[in-house]
Amino acid sequence: MMKIIMVCLGNICRSPLAEGILKEKAGARGLDVTVDSAGTAAYHAGERPDRRSQEIARKHGIDISQQRARQFEVADFDLFDKIYVMDLHNFDDVVSLAGSERDAEKVHLILNTIYPGKNLSVPDPYYGGKNGFEKVYRMLDASCEKIVEDIMLQNADR
Repeated sequence: MMKIIMVCLGNICRSPLAEGILKEKAGARGLDVTVDSAGTAAYHAGERPDRRSQEIARKHGIDISQQRARQFEVADFDLFDKIYVMDLHNFDDVVSLAGSERDAEKVHLILNTIYPGKNLSVPDPYYGGKNGFEKVYRMLDASCEKIVEDIMLQNADR
């Protein structure tokens, strides 16, 4: 079983979408994948995803309404095989918590799945309009598709 956590700043916009998209894609292919999400900050701990994230997910047939925001913890390094972050700030924040090189190597910028080595960031749509959420959805959808393809390739190699 592969365990993956998606991380953004507040865990109400980008990472809940990424969690929902990856769960949907993995489930549709029958993959044994656990997906969670967290934020580097605790601003919204316990809250549901932003209503705009819920709306864009629902538009694409995904329900993220039961998710609750939480803060990324050091213990997450032991719980998850891969940690996908949305931007360079998230990357630096999560890596700063790593207790070992092995932990730090679990952290990846999610857009590097589709744009290897470019170190691009998924923009935070919080202060933007609905178009920003659709743009973020498309980025995360493409990235999650690549993650699922990679998991399927790994499983085929076993």
